[in-house]
Formats: sequence, C-alpha cells, structure tokens
Amino acid sequence: MWVVIGTFAVYTYRHETRYRERTVNNQLNRIGSKVLQAYDNDMDLTPFMNFVRYYNAQSLYSDLRVSVYDRNGDLIYSIGKPTVSDFSSVDDLDKLITTDTGVMSKDNTLFGEKFFYVSAVKSNDGQVFVHTVLPNSEKVQDRLSLGPEFWILVATVFVVATVLVYFLSGYLTRNVKLLREFADKAASNIDTGDDELFDESIFPHDELGDISRRLVELYHDRIDALRRAGTEHKIAINAVEEKSRMKRQLTNNINHELKTPVGVVRGYLETVLSSPDMDDTMRTHFLQRAQDNVNRLCALLGDVSTMTRLEEGAGNIPTEEIDFHDLVFAVANDLESGGVLRNMKFTFDIPFNCAVKGNAGLLTGVVTNLAKNAALYSHGTKMCLNITAESDRYYTFNFFDDGRGVDEEHLAHLFERFYRIDSGRARKTGGTGLGLPIVKNTIEALGGTISVNNRPGGGLGFMFTLEKWGNNVKKV
Repeated sequence: MWVVIGTFAVYTYRHETRYRERTVNNQLNRIGSKVLQAYDNDMDLTPFMNFVRYYNAQSLYSDLRVSVYDRNGDLIYSIGKPTVSDFSSVDDLDKLITTDTGVMSKDNTLFGEKFFYVSAVKSNDGQVFVHTVLPNSEKVQDRLSLGPEFWILVATVFVVATVLVYFLSGYLTRNVKLLREFADKAASNIDTGDDELFDESIFPHDELGDISRRLVELYHDRIDALRRAGTEHKIAINAVEEKSRMKRQLTNNINHELKTPVGVVRGYLETVLSSPDMDDTMRTHFLQRAQDNVNRLCALLGDVSTMTRLEEGAGNIPTEEIDFHDLVFAVANDLESGGVLRNMKFTFDIPFNCAVKGNAGLLTGVVTNLAKNAALYSHGTKMCLNITAESDRYYTFNFFDDGRGVDEEHLAHLFERFYRIDSGRARKTGGTGLGLPIVKNTIEALGGTISVNNRPGGGLGFMFTLEKWGNNVKKV
C-alpha cells in the first residue's frame, strides 16, 4: 500500500510540475508570437508592448522581460530590462533561436544572466527577433512548485490509508487467524485423540465468518459421527464378546449338566448288567433311577432347544391372539392332574376374554415353569397368578407364592442360565436350571418385560407384562 501511494505521489508531483512549466513556456511563446504577429501586420509595437506590460503587471509574469531586436542586433523595443544588452553578431541571434526557441529551459544562464524560462522567436522575413524570458524569482518558484501542502496531503493519505488498511486487514484476517487456530486445534485433536469441540460463535457475522462457522460445524458433525461410530463399534464388540462368552458359558454349563445324568444312567446300567444275580426289586430300583435321569436329560435338551430358539429367532416367533384366561385355566388343570404342584394349590384371577399377543406353546411354558419353580423351591402352600394393571397397550400380571423367598443377593441372578441357589438340592429335585431364563426370554421375545422381587408377606413375586391383541397387530 505504501509503495502504491508513494509511486502515485511521485508521479502526480512530476506530472503537475511539468504541466505548470509547460504552461509558462507556452505563455512565453504566445507573447513572442503576438509581438511578431503585430510586426507582420505593420502595427506600431509601442502600444502593443505597453498593453502586454499592463496586462501582466499583476500576474505571475509581472517580471516578464521582452526584448525585440532587428537583424543587426539592435534593440527596437523592450519590456523591462533588455535580456541582452548587445550581440556581437547576427549569428548569436540565430544561435539563440536555434537552441531555445519553443524549448522550456529551467535555470538557464544566457549571456551571463540566469533566467528561469527562455523563449526566442523570429519573424517570417528574418528581420525581427523577439526574446522573452521569465527571471528566476521566488514568486515564480513558489507558483510553479506544489509546495508543502502537497506533501502534507500525501502524508495525511499515508496515515489515513495505513490506519484504514491496518484495521481492515485485521478485520479481514481475523477469520483467517481463527481458521488457522481451528486447523491447528483440529490437527492436535487428531494427534492426541482429544475430541474437545471448537466454539464457532467467535467468528464474525459476515460471509467469510459464515463459511468458517460452517466448516467448524462440519468438523463437529464429523467428530460426533466418529464418536458415535466408535461407541457403536465398542457396543458391537462388547455385544459380540458377550454373546461369545455366553455361548461358551452355555456350552460349558450344558456339558456339565449333561455329564451328571449321563454318568448316573451309565452307572446304574453297568451295575445292572454286571450283576446278573441281582434281585428284581433292586434291579427295578436301579432301572427306575436310570429312567429318571434319562427323563431329566430329555428335559434339559428340550429346555436348551427352547433357549436357542428364543435367542436366535426372537424376531421370527409366530404370534396370534391368545385368550390368556383359557390358557392359564388349561395349564392349571394339567399341572394339578399331573402331580407337578405337589402339595401346593394353584389359583388365578384373570378376566374372561383377556386377549394377548403371544404364542400358545411359549406362554404355556411360561406359566408351567413359574409353577414348577414355585413347587420345587418355594416351600409354600399356594401360588397365584393375577392381573394387576391394564394400559392402552399392555396387561400386567403378577405370579407369586407364599413360600420363603430367596436372599436378596440371589434375586439379580435368578434369570441366569443354570443358576441355582442350592446346586445339590436343585439337582435332587430335578430342575434343569433353565426354567426362569426361558420365562424371561419368552416374555421379552413377545415384547413384554419381567421382574422378580421378594414379597413383604413372604415368597417370590414375578411381575410381567404381555402386549394386548389389537391395533397394528397382524395375525400369523
């Protein structure tokens, strides 16, 4: 900016100075030409020369000196002091005209005198010579120079332009500086893994600021996307690892659970086969025990199959409209007639036409497993299944018994596969350790929830929900 202003100032100074000098030179030539024009028209030069003197008396040309010479070098007329008092020959006049006519000559020294501007012309017949000079006076110098005002103006322009450019460039480069800080911070975040966000509100509200904010927003969106992707990736990895762990645990538990009945069956059969003299009572007892363990093994395999079907095909379970009252009524009769309830009594309080979205086989398994669990482990006298609440979408049911419940530390583990409060006792009663996990998986696969708690009056309570059969439900 300074170079541009300085170059323009120097150019302007030189152009204006030369223009003023050309103006003075043209005026001197014009005066000489007018004198010669008067001579060519045979006019008396005395009145004309007086007019020239009067006309320029109050102007820049007040010190103007005009001298008219003849061919012999004699002075005919003059305004002011003759420019040259004497010429040694006519050749001097010709030389003067040849060198200075029409040429602006600053600070010239002519015949021993110093003039500022010199102009020399001669008539067409070559008999008259007009020599016009403007002395090098202070007034002429002041008029022709631009003076200190010009440089003050230039200095003012320098200062004002510098201030304006400084603040303007500062304003314009603020976005650039902020973008550079943002870029450095973004690069640092990539290197360090720090995902601290950048405040885009500090950018000015102009076009470049809007673009900068948009870039920062895109960066933030990218960081959020990467964070979400990272979180989802971790969740996916954890889910895969958890699923793999559960499968390994399930496989180990199944192997462990299978070994016991298989070993028992094998032991009884080997005993019977190796003892041909065994009495019929003992043989029958051993075979009955082997059959009990075979039945337990079949139940275990059935429960494992059910768990696998629920875990791997929960979204593909066929559902239909189930009258839960009728289903519970049928299950209760089957359990009682089959002797599964032992000494406990099963009651229920479910309204007629209680239509739920479900699968008959799976819901039968839910009620059966809850009843068997109470019969085997509660040590109570009765169990009950009631409806406790109803919403626009769900029924809420409560299955409870009046037994002794379980210690609080066991509640959170009751739905875990093969979890037993008393492992040895549970195996004696014939449980597979998968009944309650099957219940939980079934309820959740059908879109409901289930929880367990110790009842204040004693016993366990299982609170679960089932979705109503109604709007937006497609019958399979």
